[in-house]
Amino acid sequence: MKAHDLRSQLNELAMNLWWTWSPPARRLMAGLDPDAWRSTGHDALAVIAGLDDDRLEELASCDVFLETLSTVHRHRREALEGTTWFDRTCPDADDLRIAYFCSEFGLHESLPQYAGGLGILAGDHLRSASDLGIPLVGVGIVYHGGYYRQGIEADGSTRVEHPDFDPDGSPMRDTGCVIDVPMGDRTVAARVLRMQVGRCPLYLLDADIEPNDEADRALSGWLYGGGPDLRMRRQMLLGVGGAMALRAVGETVTVDHLNEGHAAFVCVQRLREAIDAGLGPEEAMDAVRRRTVFTTHTPVPAGHDRYDIDAVTSLLSPITGPAGITDATLAELGREHEQFCMTVLALRCSNHVNGVSRLHGLVTKEMWQDIYGERRREAVPIMHVTNGIHLGAWMHSDAWEFWRRHGIDLDSVDPDTDPWKQADSIEPAELWSLRNTLRADFIGEVRRRVEARARRLGTEVDASGLLDPAVLTIGFARRFATYKRAPLVFRDPARLAAILGDPDRPVQLIFAGKAHPDDLGGQDYLRQVFEHAGSNVFRDRVVVLEDYDIALGRSLVSGCDLWLNTPIRPREASGTSGMKVPIHGGMNVSIPDGWWPEAMDGTNGWSFGSEEEIEDPEERDRRDVEELYDLLESEIVPAYYERNEHGLPDRWLHRVRRSAVTVPPVFNTHRMLAQYLEQAYLPTHRG
Repeated sequence: MKAHDLRSQLNELAMNLWWTWSPPARRLMAGLDPDAWRSTGHDALAVIAGLDDDRLEELASCDVFLETLSTVHRHRREALEGTTWFDRTCPDADDLRIAYFCSEFGLHESLPQYAGGLGILAGDHLRSASDLGIPLVGVGIVYHGGYYRQGIEADGSTRVEHPDFDPDGSPMRDTGCVIDVPMGDRTVAARVLRMQVGRCPLYLLDADIEPNDEADRALSGWLYGGGPDLRMRRQMLLGVGGAMALRAVGETVTVDHLNEGHAAFVCVQRLREAIDAGLGPEEAMDAVRRRTVFTTHTPVPAGHDRYDIDAVTSLLSPITGPAGITDATLAELGREHEQFCMTVLALRCSNHVNGVSRLHGLVTKEMWQDIYGERRREAVPIMHVTNGIHLGAWMHSDAWEFWRRHGIDLDSVDPDTDPWKQADSIEPAELWSLRNTLRADFIGEVRRRVEARARRLGTEVDASGLLDPAVLTIGFARRFATYKRAPLVFRDPARLAAILGDPDRPVQLIFAGKAHPDDLGGQDYLRQVFEHAGSNVFRDRVVVLEDYDIALGRSLVSGCDLWLNTPIRPREASGTSGMKVPIHGGMNVSIPDGWWPEAMDGTNGWSFGSEEEIEDPEERDRRDVEELYDLLESEIVPAYYERNEHGLPDRWLHRVRRSAVTVPPVFNTHRMLAQYLEQAYLPTHRG
């Protein structure tokens, strides 16, 4: 193969994000130039562009590489061109087309267009829709400033640095369409970009263009930045602009799926379109409801966007006025206690509403009971579809090969099949070997990151002896919101130090996570954890890693033996990070919140903390952490270190197998998408 042809093939592979959820394809990209792979933040297009002729010639003459490339391309063709699960199961729904609106999409670490769990879920949603063949298109916004790159300074404070993201140097391509979105007394122009996520196109609006002024360009600035006015206008760009963009590029959709209330203004645009098409006001409203699916993720009332009613009616007047929609009508659609609530607008305009776990569904029913005018919580028409993960996107390539070698078909895209039953028959020695390999690989990554941070701060650190690849490793990594209680485990430092520092049964703790730049409480929690990690009693037993992103998250969930989760119940709507641990032979120890009450069966991990709300926060925290300490001392640590005559931890590996058998078959986005299709998309489409 000629060098030019090889570069062309590699670029073709990189331009469709399918490669990001194929472990063999990710490994191939990482091996093109390992140094450039790390320095570019795993940017495949940048790595390929930087390959010189000598390297290309070397790769083009390597039979092993060419065979691997051929295999990856064959798998890609099968994934993108063959008959799909949707084709086989829904032959009568060929005109279904779903528009999935979300303010962020977490598709890959080289695309900083996500902040946290909402975007990560959205990315996995698109991946599984592609694999299953469900006809879905994504709609979002381009952020030139991304979210933010996080540094942890020497005093534990957070350094915020926004990347300079250039969409023209990414897999995004300009469709040539520019829309004009009226907002109050002005018009905002936005070009429509397209990124291919397997079979699914993702359309992204870019307002950082001429002729927009600086205030309008800021709509594509950094994710979740700015005050209420900017946030409200950005949500109008997503909702109203997103609907306009779909029409501009020729997408005819039959179902609108709003992933959180940020996109609720799409309902106003759809109402306008229905009235323009000749429907009366009541018929138009009914038509909007019949086509709308709404997923809410926020179990805390304060977490829902609320605006001044007059500000909303003024902003939307160019949409509502020509359609004869009065300010009073619009205000009533979103009114909640004399404010305009985006979630209320979505609730009143949707035929199907769901929370993201069984517990969250109950909390959501109770939270919005008054909106529906129901006396009994059970009568509120809100369902739940528990979140999941895309297994391939989060699986370490060594784990991928391990499971396949043991008869677990990870290429299957049938949500009704369960290949993970095979995990129960895997020999303990082989499973333990996988854990040791993944843990050692992760410890090496931790050491590299600690040394890199030291260089950034202008110092030199030799981290070659930091942590022990054989020691029980516990991970805590997520958004540092205060309700997640990251410092909880340090409540009794002396007792924790005794657990971690036991010379015969040591334990090590790894933390990572970001707080919102304006969340000073969350940043203070990070500082507290950092200070504990640097204290004499915890040094070399606790490590805090900076710049939490998809790449670090993937490394953490593969390398940690145990995943710690400490939210205040019931404030964790679902959570998905813990779902990624069992596919690597790990387990969870968690408060019974979010998805965990549905997964925990007494054999596949551990639960601690009360299921009842305790009003006194001090008493609640004390009881929760004491239960955690008791579990560590009496069950978890002994199970890890008690070895049989072959040096294997039998009790531990029994639970590991149970974790692999019970969690991945249920808590995955293939199951989640099939459930959305059956319970929401098809009924809405046919309604």
